[in-house]
Amino acid sequence: MTFFKYIEGGGVIGYLILALSIAAVAFALPAVLRTRRNKLVPPPQVDDLRMQADAGDFQTALERCQGEEGDTFLGRIAAAGISRSFRSPLGGLEARAAMEDAGEDETARLFRVIDPLALIASVAPLLGLLGTVQGMIGAFETVAGTAARSSTYYETLASNISIALITTFQGLVVAIPCVMVHSWLRGRIDRAASEAGRALEPLATSLERVGTDLAAAPREGELVR
Repeated sequence: MTFFKYIEGGGVIGYLILALSIAAVAFALPAVLRTRRNKLVPPPQVDDLRMQADAGDFQTALERCQGEEGDTFLGRIAAAGISRSFRSPLGGLEARAAMEDAGEDETARLFRVIDPLALIASVAPLLGLLGTVQGMIGAFETVAGTAARSSTYYETLASNISIALITTFQGLVVAIPCVMVHSWLRGRIDRAASEAGRALEPLATSLERVGTDLAAAPREGELVR
């Protein structure tokens, strides 16, 4: 059976599963691009933040993180910590907590990007099961409603059983890649979060070392999210 015969053989439910497969690709491609390491934790930005932390130039670090080029997963977390240090009465002592909160928010945002893949992976087999039930119902109706073995009896029976099997096959063909891609992307996000935590450790340590000296109103020209 050719590829198009598989699609056509599933009937309406088969076309619904095909639509889900197209939607899965539409969600997966942007998610793959968005979760690249160079987009989340760019090595040049890691080096720049470490250099600014060593120099104690937190204002410059904040401005760069809040600029267009620094608007990354890593940059937004760093900016949250530095901004809290400038605004909080506890100064740099609040930086680590602010970074942890921002890291959880940014990670959750990335997980929401890949959630549609998990949904499709769950729905596709259910649609396949629905098609299976529909096909089996049709098969039993054919057996029960045909008193004599007409020339179309076996053809109709086989067609209904075919629908039952094809839709199950289609649902699994869509669901299995979605599960694999979703798991892979979750791993990417988890690794990026861990790498960002390690990259921001020197900055958090430097801010804590300065302590309450940073407790002041935002400086002139400071960009605050």
